[in-house]
This record gives sequence, C-alpha cells and structure tokens, in this order.
Amino acid sequence: MAHHHSLLSPSLPTTPTAAHSHIHTSPSSSSSTPAMASVALGGAAATSSRCLLPSARASLSLSRSSPSSLKCRGLGSSPLISHLFLSRKASPMACSSSRGFAAAPKCAASDPEQLKLAKEDIKELLKTKFCHPILVRLGWHDSGTYNKNIEEWPQRGGANGSLRFEIELKHAANAGLVNALKLIQPIKDKYSGVTYADLFQLASASAVEDAGGPKIPMKYGRVDVSAPEQCPEEGRLPDAGPSSPADHLREVFYRMGLNDKEIVALSGAHTLGRSRPERSGWGKPETKYTKDGPGAPGGQSWTAQWLKFDNSYFKDIKEKRDEDLLVLPTDAALFEDPSFKVFAEKYAEDQEAFFKDYAEAHAKLSNLGAKFDPPEGIVIDDGAQPVPEKFVAAKYSSGKD
Repeated sequence: MAHHHSLLSPSLPTTPTAAHSHIHTSPSSSSSTPAMASVALGGAAATSSRCLLPSARASLSLSRSSPSSLKCRGLGSSPLISHLFLSRKASPMACSSSRGFAAAPKCAASDPEQLKLAKEDIKELLKTKFCHPILVRLGWHDSGTYNKNIEEWPQRGGANGSLRFEIELKHAANAGLVNALKLIQPIKDKYSGVTYADLFQLASASAVEDAGGPKIPMKYGRVDVSAPEQCPEEGRLPDAGPSSPADHLREVFYRMGLNDKEIVALSGAHTLGRSRPERSGWGKPETKYTKDGPGAPGGQSWTAQWLKFDNSYFKDIKEKRDEDLLVLPTDAALFEDPSFKVFAEKYAEDQEAFFKDYAEAHAKLSNLGAKFDPPEGIVIDDGAQPVPEKFVAAKYSSGKD
C-alpha cells in the first residue's frame, strides 16, 4: 500500500502494488491504517431476506456487474476501476439446506466454508503484493465510522461494507483505498457467499497476523448495506494533525465506544505502512527504509521494518533517534498525554502486553456497528466460540477504563 493513514486519518492513500499503506490515524498521512469508513443507512436490510441456495450463488454474482450502472468520475476509466463500482448490492445471503430446494433454507450473511477459502486467498495475495498496511486500513476505515450514539443500523455506521461505494471511497480520509478494493475484488468475485463487510475485516485481521502480529479473535456474519445512500457522511474518521491531537483522538474514538487503552493499542498498528506526502501531505517523499520498496518505492514509514508487526512503533517514538522515521502529532500525543503515556510506555517495554491488548481492541473495532446474521456471529477458527453482543449504547458512557 502506498499510503498510510493513520488509523485515525482521513486522507491517506494507498497503492495496490505497494500495498503498504498504513492503518491508523492521520487523515493526511498515508499510513496503511485503514481510515475507517462505514456505511450509513438502510436499504440493505431488504436483501438479507433474499436467500439463495449455493448452486444459485455463482450465477447471481455475475449478473450484478453491469458496467453501465457505474459512474466513476475522477477515479480513472480503466475497466478494473469501473468494474469496482458496479451497482454493488449486498451479497446474497449464504444459505444451506439439508434436503435440497424443498427444505426451508438456513441463511447467514456469509458462508463459513467460503470465508475459510477466502482467507487462504488473502494470504497468497499478501505474499505477492506486500499489501498488509492498506488491507488493515481498509478494515479500519469501514468500521471506524461507527457512532455509538445512534442505535439504528446502518445509520450508526461501522463494519457494514459501505466503503465499497464510490461516494465513501472519495472521502478524504479514504484516499487510495480504491487500490485496496481493486486488490481484493477478485476474491469477492470468486466467493460470492462472503459479504463485503466480512471480507474487509477478514483481510485486515489476516494482514496483521501474517505480518507477525497477534491472532485476533474474529467472528464473521456481518450484513452488507445495499446502496450508496446508506453510506455515512464524511468526517467520522480521525485526522493526523489536529490542533489538539489528544483531544481529537478521544473525540473520534470515544464516539466509537473505545477507551484510552484501546486508542493507544490501535495506534500501534502504525508499526505497519508508510505515509506519502503527495497523497496525505505528511511524511518525506523517500527514506533509506522506503527507497527500495517492497512495492512502489517511497514515502516515510513509522518504523524501519514497516511490514513487520511488533512494538517498534512505541520504541521508536519514545527514543526519537531517527529522523527518517515518521512521527505525526497524533503519534507524539501518545507519550505527551498523561493517560495515553501510561499505556504507550508499557507497550514500548512489553510486546506481549501490546499484542494482547491490540488483539482485543482490533476485534472490538472490527465488530463496531455491524449487524450479524446469525446474531452470535460465525467463527471460522477451530476451537473458538462466538459470543453474542447486545447493542447497548449506554455501556460506553465513558472513555476511561
């Protein structure tokens, strides 16, 4: 990925070949942080009642893409890009029936077997494209539009696949994420029984794990919104250089129901990716760490090994010894704000503690605003059991632990 926003950042772009964008907090920094975007509002529910038997799924997914239904102004006219904006309705629900067509089908948002196969394909993509940062950012930016003060789905935003629509991709914080969509669209086409909302989060978690990060306790079954009218308004994702960085981080993440510990842990995902000044306005055009790629060369990374997930982000900010490494205002705030600093210091010293808290925070972020079918979700890793979550806005009344 080429741009790396910070998790909190609205405008960071990324390139497919250089899949090293960042994930995280700066609107203008191209970190591969997926700036979070989400979909807003309701026509998607209607599709959830449309159940198809497995044999009907493949043919259906093909008919959804008539290029004529897409208008891709300003995003280029390549066939690939125009294909991206076909009127992407929510994927048909994955259904299974033990007795063929006569039986009442049991429906779920995504098919568990197809989810497992899609994960294997994502791993292969990561091996060839080194796109870990931009895929992390993709998942974060779809879920990061969540507003805990809105109970209705999909008005509340969150992980609902809305980021696939051109109107949301054009939000400043999502600059470059069209490249992430181009990378994983072939996987979506191959597995029509997996929703966009699930695929975005599957790609994000898989990228963290593949880069050496912790195993994230994920669940699937997110329902997609069905139309661009359901996308959230612009402005819900974080910015990289606000006048008061700590206050800005809290304003954005508390709105999602996240606390100080989770803000700092999630910021650590900036250990992956680079920021490109031509896209985000942040970072150097090139450094000794980025001049040779992998992927498209250039940009400025937060860490020396920007495709390896570890706790070096915290160590490097604390030491401030290398001018070739990026430190955004929202990064520096982690060691300047008294509450944030407690966690940042801990993670700089203890990678195991960072991994534990990061995995929990990432999983929570990936579920924000989502409507699950079945309600308890689908777990594709052996041994784990899904835990139903009741949406209770009041339980996030404070951002403190």
